Amino acid sequence: MTFKPINSFTIEEKTVYPAYYMNPQLYAIGSVILVSLVSLVGIVALSVREQSLKKVLHLVVALAAGALLGDAFIHLIPEALEKMAALSFSAAVLGGMVIFFILEKVLRWHHHHNTHENGHPEISTQVSPLGPLILIADGVHNFVDGIVIGASYLVSIPAGIATTLAVFLHEIPQEISDFSLLLFAGYSRKKALLFNFLSALTAVIGTVLALLLGGALESFNTAAAAVTAGGFIYIAAADLVPELHEKHSAKDSLAQLLGLILGIGAMFLLVFLET
Repeated sequence: MTFKPINSFTIEEKTVYPAYYMNPQLYAIGSVILVSLVSLVGIVALSVREQSLKKVLHLVVALAAGALLGDAFIHLIPEALEKMAALSFSAAVLGGMVIFFILEKVLRWHHHHNTHENGHPEISTQVSPLGPLILIADGVHNFVDGIVIGASYLVSIPAGIATTLAVFLHEIPQEISDFSLLLFAGYSRKKALLFNFLSALTAVIGTVLALLLGGALESFNTAAAAVTAGGFIYIAAADLVPELHEKHSAKDSLAQLLGLILGIGAMFLLVFLET
């Protein structure tokens, strides 16, 4: 999609359809802030007892694994493949997987070093490397969403509103799963809520850059979507699915399978809601 810069509209266009072209920057910033607030959906967890939360956490991990895989294969990959050559697309997805493999290696090394330095465990280091991986992947994803929102408002305000609605619907299950994974990684509920919100604010940066640079970010946006898809696939396959195999009972396995299918199903459903 080629985005038309707002300053390229003719006087006739602005006169005939003034509502389409007035204050797109204001609409865009307001929209991306609204979308970023979805990350605070985890605030409901603050009122839930910790014991009750732990009981459902493994089920939520299965749901999150399905959501990440669904997001990668149903949303990000088709979007990137539509605009990239097959070889470049494959390289970007595989590159994303390699990048997150390296990131996890570095984080695990740092985690192990802090825990066992001088032979004395460091009790304060309790957060799994999964936590930072989720924040990085989600931060890149939100940044891309911000670019999409900003660029769509440069086309017209109605186009921007439609895009914002699609991103908003998409972010609800994504942010619920991200918050749950941060809890699973060892963050307290308050820290998970704060870091998830800070990660969501990268969308604001993406929108501001899109408004300033117009369509110049389109190729970056496409490549970033492919790299993010690779990151999501890596996190789901390398970190979440192995965790699900820790519980062996038929009841737990059935619940996990249901959660996985529901996560994928939610992403399929969003395809119809966004069109």
